[in-house]
Amino acid sequence: MTILCCGEALIDMVPATTASGGQGYVPHEGGAIFNTAIALGRLGLKTGILTGISRDFLGAALLSSLRANRVDTSLVVRSERPTTLAFVNLQDGGTSYTFYDENSAGRMLVEDDIPRVPDDVRTMVFGGISLIGEPAATTLVQLARREVGRRVIMLDPNIRSVMIRDGNRHRARMQELIALADIVKVSDEDLDWLIPGAEPLWSKCESLFKSGPSVVILTRGAAGARARFGQGDTVTVPAVRVDVVDTIGAGDTFNAGVLAHLADNRLLTRERLADIDAKSMKEALLLGARAAAITVSRPGADPPWRHELAHSRPEDG
Repeated sequence: MTILCCGEALIDMVPATTASGGQGYVPHEGGAIFNTAIALGRLGLKTGILTGISRDFLGAALLSSLRANRVDTSLVVRSERPTTLAFVNLQDGGTSYTFYDENSAGRMLVEDDIPRVPDDVRTMVFGGISLIGEPAATTLVQLARREVGRRVIMLDPNIRSVMIRDGNRHRARMQELIALADIVKVSDEDLDWLIPGAEPLWSKCESLFKSGPSVVILTRGAAGARARFGQGDTVTVPAVRVDVVDTIGAGDTFNAGVLAHLADNRLLTRERLADIDAKSMKEALLLGARAAAITVSRPGADPPWRHELAHSRPEDG
């Protein structure tokens, strides 16, 4: 495998109208890291996932979906613990979550559970709620520490404040991972949580960049995305205009699109990222935006396959 996604795989309980007209929920496989792995697999990259998955029927569904989408599951850690559930609230074009994660297969990962990372892994992706709950959060930070310098590390904090009980502790954990990472992608909401206060978003991005990453990407939903890299270089791309059905998995798909472009063009190395040019960076953001636009145009986290991107003709805003 080339890219290893490290973190959660869970079940999103998505609102749906029942046959009688009432409110119900439909289960969908999900989780930020799971969604990123699925999106990368659909885009044709050699991708694996390192996560804890239950032996229950929901865990079986997660494994089946990963394999159907060309994701290597050889590093999955199975257990008898339950599957994490995330109940989704869709409101005013946004998405919020309520999580049920106590004693889950993913959350209870410890260092002794983590297998050796194969030599053919060139990039590792971290993020999501897997970096919140203990002991998995500490376990994954230890893994990042162990692998830093040997592989490209991408971080998407993907802040879910409803789950964070100790804000100062989580900010300190994110600061350490940001310093270890080669690529950091943050949403505007993530950034305002990580660095509270009235300081402009781009100034906050500059603070992240100065702490160590070669590339910092800021996404702002309909306002598009902007990257900081090199020696003071920046590029900005617009969002792709589509009719939004929901935003589940949008950021995860964006990440996959960026990584796909970098990998396709042999830019996904620590040396190349440190010296990436503006044209390549912009093209990576554009592919991420196009992929995310397809995802938000249909229900659930349903990222595009490679052929869908090849055939799409989006209108840029």
